[in-house]
Order: sequence, then C-alpha cells, then structure tokens
Amino acid sequence: MPEPAVIGLWHQDLPACLAAFKNKNIAVLISQSKDGSKFAKLAKSLGYNVFRGSSSRGQSEIRHLLRALKNGNSAGMALDGPRGPALIAKPGAEWLSGMAKTPLVKIKVKYSRAFRLKSWDKTFIPMPFGKIFITIANR
Repeated sequence: MPEPAVIGLWHQDLPACLAAFKNKNIAVLISQSKDGSKFAKLAKSLGYNVFRGSSSRGQSEIRHLLRALKNGNSAGMALDGPRGPALIAKPGAEWLSGMAKTPLVKIKVKYSRAFRLKSWDKTFIPMPFGKIFITIANR
C-alpha cells in the first residue's frame, strides 16, 4: 500500500495478516492482556509500530493510530474489535478513516488449509504447505 490507509481485517484473520503485511510501516493497537503481550512482541519483531491499549476504552487509545496515519504510516484494525461479536464490524475503522481522511481498505482472506481455534472469533491458523489468498478492496 503506497499511501497511508486504514487496513481493516476480521479478528479471525490476524495471524495470516500479521505475516502478510510485515515491514510495511503499519501501526497497530494491541490489548494490554497477557495474550496481547505475546502478540505485541511478535508484531514488533515483524516490523509493526505497536501501541498497547484497547480500542474498546474509547478514542483516547486510538489517537496513536490517528497520529501514525497523519505521519504517513498506515494503521491496521480488526473490524470486529477486540471482543466481537465476530464478523460484525464496529465503527472504529470507519471513524479512524474519516478522521485521518485516508481510505479504508478491507482485507478478505481465504485459506486452502487451516484449522480454527475454539476462541470467540474462531481464529484461523494456516497449516503448513497450505496457501493463503488475500484480497484487498477499497471500502
């Protein structure tokens, strides 16, 4: 993505998207939970600009992503938020896109081989030797 954008994806696709968009000047907001700490460490190692906090605590934490967009970086967000319900978009990505006057691009992911976790979002974990197909669409 050559110009800054808000990158919206479903929470279930975080592992695949984390790998697919590494080292691309993308800022992300990751929760301060124990699981979030592991995910934040991984994201930093893959070149993401990581901010800790929660979008569910209001706009005070999302200001980090807004600042990153205004500084020329992109921002990644789970469309269904940190707690769901799964596959139901929250207003955060639209709000951030509007405030930063940048496009919202939505990511669609398909897997040839994956298993799913028994979590609220049923996260996909790609299987070895499988293929991941990513489609990027403006709004």
